Amino acid sequence: MAPNLIPQMTNPITATTAEAITGASSAVKRRKNEHIHRDLIPGLPDHIAQTCLSSVHPSLLYSVCHSWRRLIYSPSFPPFLSIYAVFSSSDSVGFASFDPISSAWQFLPLPPPTAGLLLSHPSFISRRLPVQSVAVAGNLVLLAATADKFLPALSRPLIFNPLTRKWTCGPPLSTPRRWCAAGVSGGAVYVASGIGSHYNHKVARSVEKWDLKSNDHRYFRWEKMGCLRDGKFSRDAIDAVGWRGKLCMVNVTGDAAKEGIIYDVESDAWEEMPAGMLMGWRGPAAALDEETIYMVDESKGALKRYEPERDVWVEVTENQMLKGAQHITAGGGRVCVSCGGGEGIAVFDVVANPPSNMWVVDTPPGFQVLSVHILPRMSQNHFHPSD
Repeated sequence: MAPNLIPQMTNPITATTAEAITGASSAVKRRKNEHIHRDLIPGLPDHIAQTCLSSVHPSLLYSVCHSWRRLIYSPSFPPFLSIYAVFSSSDSVGFASFDPISSAWQFLPLPPPTAGLLLSHPSFISRRLPVQSVAVAGNLVLLAATADKFLPALSRPLIFNPLTRKWTCGPPLSTPRRWCAAGVSGGAVYVASGIGSHYNHKVARSVEKWDLKSNDHRYFRWEKMGCLRDGKFSRDAIDAVGWRGKLCMVNVTGDAAKEGIIYDVESDAWEEMPAGMLMGWRGPAAALDEETIYMVDESKGALKRYEPERDVWVEVTENQMLKGAQHITAGGGRVCVSCGGGEGIAVFDVVANPPSNMWVVDTPPGFQVLSVHILPRMSQNHFHPSD
């Protein structure tokens, strides 16, 4: 069963809309070639027809006719949510989006610098070198990776906008880095710690912020924020989880002894992580709407939810597929987890009752997940590949 990341529609299909759907479907079937059909709903101007159709679930529109199928991918139609993944294949990086309506992966155009990203090295036989990315303000942002000779691969972020289907460049970092902490809070991207061309204690304690919400070009830059107390968060790629105006992070994953810290974005201050949150943090974590943190206990194979009032992690569901999970994201009432080995993405409906409904999205053959995100579907100015 193909996953549908779209939350349940709040506007039900009215009788008038249902009649329009039936009438339009019959009219289209009577035509010898529906590709020449111009009216979305016969007898109605397109702007009124689109208002009617915008309250209908896109999966229904997709099944009726080609003109409606094209409509749901047009820039003017409210976009539904899709899974986006950064993949590795051999020693190359790829970017793709899984469309839950057509149940198909579509690869994104490659930004030029990705050809030089280093994903493996004889010194690290058992692991992939990280490629760090975040989802913010409806964009996929590539932040950090490793280049040849273990240098930082990116001097500035690379931004993919699903609605324009284009990559652009963000403002240059004051110090390009790799193996850093990266996260999003309130539409702003934060990069903390990490390693530049070589280890530097000042860089390992530094924090930079870039606010994507601002349209003022004067703020198209990274802003230096309050420093970390030490450089212990420069040892690996770290997800800084945006949660209730804060960024939560631990310096290692799994069951190993770890240190946790929380950054308050409003006060620009660092604080200790609550004991229960730190002790129970045993795998990748993500926050749904920056309100509820979900975490995968990768050794047990359990999806858990953090309850701050009691400072405990509560089990949501357990599944063998979650053992060894490395990446997680949340959005649209769903939590997506890349399964052990990176060859499949488990999708959980966490707003269902009980919240244990799960399905699996197979990854493209030969590709392994490096990171996973939830973003609006890509716009298309041509026929969808399934047309």
